[in-house]
Amino acid sequence: MQTHPALARLGTESAFSVLARAAELQAQGRNIINLGIGQPDFPTPENIVEAGIKALRDGHHGYTPAKGILPLREAVAADIHARRGVEVSPEHILIMPGGKPTMFFAITMFGQAGAEIVYPDPGFPIYRSMVEYSGATPVPVSPREEDGFGYRAADILSRLTPRTRLVILNSPNNPTGGVMTREETDALVAGLEGWPEVVVLSDEIYSRMLYGEREHVSLLGYPSLKDRLIVLDGWSKTYAMTGWRLGWSLWPEALVDAAERLCVNSHSCVNAATQYAGIEALTGPQDAVEAMMQAFDQRRRVIVDLLNDLPGVRCPDPGGAFYVFPNIEDTGLDGRSLQTRLLEEAGVAAIAGASFGDTADENIRFSYANSEANIREAIDRMRGLLT
Repeated sequence: MQTHPALARLGTESAFSVLARAAELQAQGRNIINLGIGQPDFPTPENIVEAGIKALRDGHHGYTPAKGILPLREAVAADIHARRGVEVSPEHILIMPGGKPTMFFAITMFGQAGAEIVYPDPGFPIYRSMVEYSGATPVPVSPREEDGFGYRAADILSRLTPRTRLVILNSPNNPTGGVMTREETDALVAGLEGWPEVVVLSDEIYSRMLYGEREHVSLLGYPSLKDRLIVLDGWSKTYAMTGWRLGWSLWPEALVDAAERLCVNSHSCVNAATQYAGIEALTGPQDAVEAMMQAFDQRRRVIVDLLNDLPGVRCPDPGGAFYVFPNIEDTGLDGRSLQTRLLEEAGVAAIAGASFGDTADENIRFSYANSEANIREAIDRMRGLLT
């Protein structure tokens, strides 16, 4: 059977492979601590669940507009204004089944043979996978460990050429937890003024997951980018709604119609009841979000201290998200070897840095979206493996 050759260029997301292997070992009776998967271990807040149930009972069982129901798009616009200080039109907002469709659509629009797309390395693996699928050339930009894995504007700008069509940014970053500072963001936007044809996709899915004095600097705050900025965000991480498959994206006016047509041709629309749950998430009480972030902050401090106390391991303090990305080069193991040994020998699921790019062979990603007791036990098992 002959398929399109582009399919051979599609990558995958290793976290799901590790999750599958962890499930196999658990089925065999092994005790596995999962610090691999990137989803909160908290339940969806009850008020959001009840809103979804009520929507079903109220008869919201049918198709919705491809862009999403207007009340939800209005709620997103209001939330953008409240949290980012920017007025946007609900007509420029599209409700998506998660975050990946926005990546897929944006890269499809600008990726083609001869084009270049700048993306984070290490970064969410779907970026590079989709760039290669589109036929464009992936151009990696790597944040530095000494900067806490925050981007430097100069590093990004140095990757731009006349063939650059799209720049993908992700702050806070998966897998590193790095956060781009306001100073570097200002410098990046100023530099992009010299590249008026370059579009920016800003993945801000972790925008509310920040620690200490760090701030989320949204690119929506820069008017010079308004006509060439695509923003991705959603409910999965902030509201522990990964399985609900609900995200949103904001598009410049010139791209809204094309994005909507891609919706029609791919998924038609997002689950109706889920959209009503999304309204409640944005407009209802935020206590559960705040409690979850306090727990993540405590776990962050614990896991960073424990990892830095291991022989041959150094771990920067993440500024956001719920990941740590320690360097393990002095253990004598690379990330893939340690990933395998941790899972098979110690019963700890983690993801090798190489799964997120070509520059992270000596790193491994742990998600601290697990209980503090499990985190302590997992790192203790890792200590036993290394000593």
